[in-house]
Amino acid sequence: MTDLLRQEIATAADTMVVKVGTRVLTHGDGRLDPQRVSDLADQVNRVIETGRKVVLVSSGAVGAGMGRLGLSRRPDDLARLQAVAAVGQSVLVEAYERSLHTHGRHAAQVLLTADDLEHRTRYLNARNTILSLLELGAVPVINENDTVAVDELQTTFGDNDRLAAIVTNLIRAPLLVLLSDVDGLYDGDPSSPGARVIPTVPRLEPAIFDLARDTAGGLGKGGMASKLRAARLVAAGGESVIIAGGRTADVLVRIIRGELVGTLILAQGQTIAARKRWIGLTVQPRGHLTVDAGARTAIQRNGRSLLAIGVLEAEGRFGKGDVVALRDPDGVEFARGLTNYSAENIRRIKGLKSHQIAEALEHFPYDEVIHRDNMVVTAEKEQ
Repeated sequence: MTDLLRQEIATAADTMVVKVGTRVLTHGDGRLDPQRVSDLADQVNRVIETGRKVVLVSSGAVGAGMGRLGLSRRPDDLARLQAVAAVGQSVLVEAYERSLHTHGRHAAQVLLTADDLEHRTRYLNARNTILSLLELGAVPVINENDTVAVDELQTTFGDNDRLAAIVTNLIRAPLLVLLSDVDGLYDGDPSSPGARVIPTVPRLEPAIFDLARDTAGGLGKGGMASKLRAARLVAAGGESVIIAGGRTADVLVRIIRGELVGTLILAQGQTIAARKRWIGLTVQPRGHLTVDAGARTAIQRNGRSLLAIGVLEAEGRFGKGDVVALRDPDGVEFARGLTNYSAENIRRIKGLKSHQIAEALEHFPYDEVIHRDNMVVTAEKEQ
C-alpha cells in the first residue's frame, strides 16, 4: 500500500543516507552474513538505478571481526575491542565491494571520528569527499574509525545512528533511513501481541521518546532511543527519517515507492543551511550560557543576536569561535551559536550594556556575544 505523503518525500529524495544496524547484517552469533550484505547491495543498486544516490552508514565491524576471529562474545577491554574492529573493517568493506561489484558498482570505505566532524575544515573535507564519491558513481560505506576513536566504542555519543544523522546533515540528504532489527517505532512494548508500528510521527514530542524500548546486551550499541535522538537531529535540519526493519524484503525499494513500511518521522520546519547545521546539529558545545527570559524571547521569537546584558552566567572552558549552548533560567537549552568572546571575558561582561564592555575589557571588539547569523535555534518557537 502506498501513501501520498511518502510518495512526495520519496520523489524529493534524490540522495538517501541508509544506516544499517549490526543485527541486520549478522547471524545470531555475531558472524557477518554474506547473504544479508548481498541482499542489501542488490537493493542499493535498484535504488541507484532510479537516478538516486545512496550513502551507507554501516555497523557490523566488531561483529564481523568476531566472526573472522572465531570469538563468541564482544571483548570487554578497549584494546581488544579496537583490534577486533580493525579486523572486522576489512571483512565488512570486502563484503560490500564483492556484492556491489556484481552490479558493476564499487564500495568506497570512509572512516570518520567525532573530531573529523567537529573541526570545520575537516568537516568540509569529509563532505567534499563523500559528494565526489557519489559523482563518481561509488557507494560510500561510512563507519566510525573504531580503531583509534575511544569515545565511539565506549559511549553512546559515537553510535552509528548519530553518525548517520550527522552525515545526512553533512551532505543535506533529504531522507535518512535507519534499518534495524525492529520494524519501526511501536505504540507499546514490541513484544506485546497488541503493539503496533506507528506509521507517522508528525512531531518528536516527549511522549514519543517515552515509547522507546531498548534492550540490553547483544552486539549492537544502538536502540530505539538512539534512533529517535538521531531522527531529531535530522528532522531539526528540515529532512525526513524512516525507521524500518532491515530484514523486511525489499525494504529500500518499497520506501522509494512510497509504501507504508516502518515509521516516518516528518521534518520539523524548514530546511536549515549547511553551515548552520554544523553549528546547531553537529558540533558538541564547549560550554553553555544561561540567559534571561527576555534574551530567550528576543532570540527565539524575533531572531535577535545575544547581547552581554542578557547573559546571566557562563559555564565551561571555551574560546572565541567555539560553539556554546544557550539555556534559559530553568536550564532548558533552546539555541546554539559561535561565541565572539571567551568564557573568561563573558564572565567579566555579563549583564553589561554594550557601552560598558570597553571599560570592563579595555577594548570593545564586538557588540554581540553571539551574532544571529552564527546562531541556530534548537527548540520550537515560543507561542
